[in-house]
Amino acid sequence: MTRLTPISTRPTGHNGSSLPPRTGGGDDGHSGRDGGDSKPDFMPNYGERLRRARLGLAVAMTPILMLFISFTAAYLVRRGFLTFDLSNNAYVRTWLPVRLPWFWLLANSAVLILSSVSIEFARRDITRQSALAPLQSIPGISLGDERHFPWLGVTTVLGCTFLAGQLFLWSQLAARGFHLNTSPSSSFVYFLTGMHALHLAGGALALAFADVATLLHRPIESRRIVVDITAWYWHCMTGLWIYILALFTFAAQ
Repeated sequence: MTRLTPISTRPTGHNGSSLPPRTGGGDDGHSGRDGGDSKPDFMPNYGERLRRARLGLAVAMTPILMLFISFTAAYLVRRGFLTFDLSNNAYVRTWLPVRLPWFWLLANSAVLILSSVSIEFARRDITRQSALAPLQSIPGISLGDERHFPWLGVTTVLGCTFLAGQLFLWSQLAARGFHLNTSPSSSFVYFLTGMHALHLAGGALALAFADVATLLHRPIESRRIVVDITAWYWHCMTGLWIYILALFTFAAQ
């Protein structure tokens, strides 16, 4: 025969009720992942932040590339545009080729390419520092006093040199008689190089921000994101400049 136990004699929990304690073996939603009272981990996921930043850069570069492609189309269409000459009773091309200072143009291009190489070294160096940073917090492990070459500073100097070279090239064009409103061809040259210089100046500001963050010893992961995105943006600007040079070479034929 089954024997019933009175309620008053049933074993109770530590809270004095007949129910099991709320903080038993289960997860009540208030404890940490390990079952203790530790707080949730709110450390940022730097890998996810880097991927999002790169995606944002790709989205931002799309309208910039479309802008230069549209200017290229207008440049080529205007170059081949024919006007009717009443004196000769025939269609003639009125495009006036611009005599570019190719020596200084190529020298300035070499400066930009060197800056792209130096910022790539900076990106790889800070990626290595970020990978080794967790080891420095382990007791008994010492990586020594590593000295890092100031690749960011070199890139900043080279970038500013390129922008100063652009001003010099424009003065050379003006000395040859090609001003902004001289002809449609000279207008396109000033506009394409000016738009490129404007976008590169934005990258130079990002470089300056990364330099300041380095001097202030900001967290390595945050600096890594800034340097990584600036480096890929800088590479895009270098490739875009080579594209503009190829366009000018084609138009000079």
